[in-house]
Amino acid sequence: MANIKPSLAKGTRDFSPKEMEKRNHIFNTLKTVFKKYGYNEIQTPTFENLQTLTGKYGEEGDRLIFKILNSGDYLSKAPEALLTEKASNKLISHISEKALRYDLTVPFARFVVMHQHELTMPFKRFQIQPVWRADRPQRGRYREFYQCDVDVVGSDSLLNEAEFVLIYNEALAALGLKDFTIKINNRKILTGIAEVIGKPELIVDMTVAIDKLDKIGLEGVNKELLERGFTEEDVEVLRPIILLEGTNQDKLASLKSVLAKSEAGLKGIAEIEEVFAYLTSFGMSALLNKVVELDITLARGLNYYTGCIFEVKTNEVAMGSIGGGGRYDDLTGMFGLKDLTGVGVSFGADRIYDVLEELNLYPESSAATTQLLLVNFDPACEAFLLPVLMQLRNEGVAVELYPAAVKLKKQMSYADSKGIPYVLLAGEEEIKSGELSLKDMRSGEQQKLNVEALIKYFK
Repeated sequence: MANIKPSLAKGTRDFSPKEMEKRNHIFNTLKTVFKKYGYNEIQTPTFENLQTLTGKYGEEGDRLIFKILNSGDYLSKAPEALLTEKASNKLISHISEKALRYDLTVPFARFVVMHQHELTMPFKRFQIQPVWRADRPQRGRYREFYQCDVDVVGSDSLLNEAEFVLIYNEALAALGLKDFTIKINNRKILTGIAEVIGKPELIVDMTVAIDKLDKIGLEGVNKELLERGFTEEDVEVLRPIILLEGTNQDKLASLKSVLAKSEAGLKGIAEIEEVFAYLTSFGMSALLNKVVELDITLARGLNYYTGCIFEVKTNEVAMGSIGGGGRYDDLTGMFGLKDLTGVGVSFGADRIYDVLEELNLYPESSAATTQLLLVNFDPACEAFLLPVLMQLRNEGVAVELYPAAVKLKKQMSYADSKGIPYVLLAGEEEIKSGELSLKDMRSGEQQKLNVEALIKYFK
């Protein structure tokens, strides 16, 4: 059998120990903030029943779901006509019953419905797990990536939306980001705009098109609107709405005028104003002026959002959104549990990783797990150091003993390449005197310590 050259599937990555330290720095920082706001962690399976996922993300999203072929001879039960026709879309339901999860929100909705009698409402959860999308890989966009979601179900209070703004602000600041924008909009405002131009049935087409403003520009959006059934007159009415400028208050005032005859539109404006009022009550007026931005083009092309929607972008690095989410009043209704409202946001961990990498924001400690390496000179040295090793570990020190009595240069090189900050040297003389040599690998300085002092030093 010929040797197969090892390769990665497109859109996936390996993570080295150093990279995992950095990723865990992100996850642990986020978890700390989530817990502070009263959220508890859950996990759901890697794959779900295909019918659980389809129809929840819109037409574009459904195409990006990774389907899993049924076990065994999966074509044996497929209709002959579809096989002859080579109609893959029609064939899917006959050969695939399961799929890799596309996001964490729909599995969460399924979880809530299945466990509704065990949960205390409102139920606040966070979840940090990988998701999969059959997207075209590019910088900052992967086919396998982690999502970090925070959701609350069973409460329609807009206090939740306001707290998500605080969570984004606190978590990203804790990771070292200094310049980012938390964009906010409301699907009811978008519904109102569609109503005002007399095309309420084309709300999804409109939102999918205007959501692409950043990527394809105004002319591209106009072209797509025309292709999706809007007229030149509709496009002209939409132009000033799409290009709204000024402060958040200026934009709200303009929208009140434009949407004066739309009940849904005015409700959306009132919800945004209530979120802003909560932020002011929190003493976060500065956040409203500098970080939070009302963006009418923000549509989040997912069919299940019904109220406020969010998207977060960093302004320090050229990168797509690093977070987003919104309210989904009827998501659990798809699984038979009616009238349970929810709202949630997500952090794009992989993009955040790249941003922190580019800005060099990882703490030094995240590069190394081992604090101290015990140098192994000979069997007598090893015998002396084994109980010392256990004493240090029992005190919570991350320490390792080099597993063989090889040349000192090789052991020091090992410590250096792993980023271990301290090395302990215990030769024949040190063992006799009880005074061991502790070397700081960064400064090169050495000091003599007995075992008791050594343990105290690292505690």
